[in-house]
Amino acid sequence: MDTCTLGNLLDALGGSTLRLLSAPHGRTVPVTEVLLHDPHTPLPERAPGALLLAVGVRAGEAGPLVRDAGRAGMAGVVVRGDGSDAVPDAEAAGAALLGTDRDAAWHQVFQLLSSVVGAHGTRTAPLGEDALPGDLFALANAVAAAVGGAIAVEDLGRQILAYSTVPGQPVDETRRQGILGRQVPGSPENDEDYRRLYAAEGPLKIPGVTADELPRLATTVRAGGELLGSIWAVDTGSLAADAGDALRQGASAAAMLLLRARAADELARHLSSDLLRRLLDGSIEPAAAAHRLGLAPDAPVRVAAFALAGAATAQDGGQAALRLLDLVRLQCQTRYGQHACVLLDGVVYALLPVVGAADHAAERHLRIAEDIVRRAEEALRISVRAGLGHAVPGVAGVRDSRDDADLVLRVLGAGQVADAGQVRAQTSLLVLGEFLADRRDQAAGPWRDVLAHDAEHGTEYARTLICWLDAGCDAGRAAEKLVVHPNTCRYRLRKVQRQLGIDLDDPDQRLVLWVQLRTLAGLRG
Repeated sequence: MDTCTLGNLLDALGGSTLRLLSAPHGRTVPVTEVLLHDPHTPLPERAPGALLLAVGVRAGEAGPLVRDAGRAGMAGVVVRGDGSDAVPDAEAAGAALLGTDRDAAWHQVFQLLSSVVGAHGTRTAPLGEDALPGDLFALANAVAAAVGGAIAVEDLGRQILAYSTVPGQPVDETRRQGILGRQVPGSPENDEDYRRLYAAEGPLKIPGVTADELPRLATTVRAGGELLGSIWAVDTGSLAADAGDALRQGASAAAMLLLRARAADELARHLSSDLLRRLLDGSIEPAAAAHRLGLAPDAPVRVAAFALAGAATAQDGGQAALRLLDLVRLQCQTRYGQHACVLLDGVVYALLPVVGAADHAAERHLRIAEDIVRRAEEALRISVRAGLGHAVPGVAGVRDSRDDADLVLRVLGAGQVADAGQVRAQTSLLVLGEFLADRRDQAAGPWRDVLAHDAEHGTEYARTLICWLDAGCDAGRAAEKLVVHPNTCRYRLRKVQRQLGIDLDDPDQRLVLWVQLRTLAGLRG
């Protein structure tokens, strides 16, 4: 595959995601890898072709880093915000300077750049990955040895991602329970501790809540200004003199690992979404897509479609659709693991595996869809409808299942959920009506005369006819729907026959009239 260039990156991500500020050697400079800058780790002496993300460096102060990158032979540096002050340094160093939006999250920028560079067959890696421990558990042990106390690394949800296992370091019951459940126990006291920690500029000493709980020394894990989590050391009173510095350095290393993990996860989601998009539009061979999605080509699947209900501005609708995509992906991953979901033209599609008996799988899929619609209403305050296509015997039939799901959506209202079998009559009439509307000869007929007569004379012949036809030609039942006397209904029917020349005694003409009134006029009894 061709090596990625600066031009490829700008073509793919140009705009607020990536802006070219300076390119001393032009847009054809090759980019062979993407690196995350660690303020506590020196740059490699040589890294030709590397694109460095200036994590932890203000755009206005990026000049020295840009010069160092140029000396290392790097392709360029990406700064967050206005990097115009560093343009002279970039031109002098011979390194490209690029900017991204000041509110952009570094892990998202890394993921997007990685996806483009990866598509050209080169690699991406966080800076210093060879020097960092292989995973968070190894890092926790290394920091625990340096700090002199047991370590735990947490994400923003207070889930314990890793913990140290250095022999002889005391722990308390709170730590034991947290490790067992991989989650910090919740309490108002804990909430206050985290509030103080997230507001602190450096390591913070936190006293124990109870007499049996040991104090902690904690600091945040950040990438630039983005908060990723926290790292905690159990303080038995014998921490190292430089425990704060060691903990801060450990947090910096943890940020690199967390960014790498998040970027890898987002890249995987991006790739699976792209595969599903290509499956749905028929631009990829189904067997190849199935293999890359981890599915057997003949594994039965079903497409579920989720759409916003109700009017919204383009901006509000777009944001709501993205929130809906996140919700659908989360609910599907909770039940099926890593999962393919994609947002296309305002509709979120999910590929659901058919596991076990077909009828049981269908019931489960309906429950999942109903749960997502309910959660969207309660948590996101958006109204959603959900349609499920027929189960197909393999990924080769995914487009058919998607067509089913799209058709179901069109006959549903806000908050409604159904599969293709449940609304077959409604969708069949919808398709039939579109067929008739496209055929001039089929769209003509006495139904137009009925509507024209009602519009001109204020009669209710069309409504009377559809109620009567829906009632199986029973004037008594039709009169109940019309809230009139049965004789009034019969009178109107006679007038239709005499004034408009419609033969209501002919069953074929009754059938055609009913289809036209239902599908073309959109009337219901």
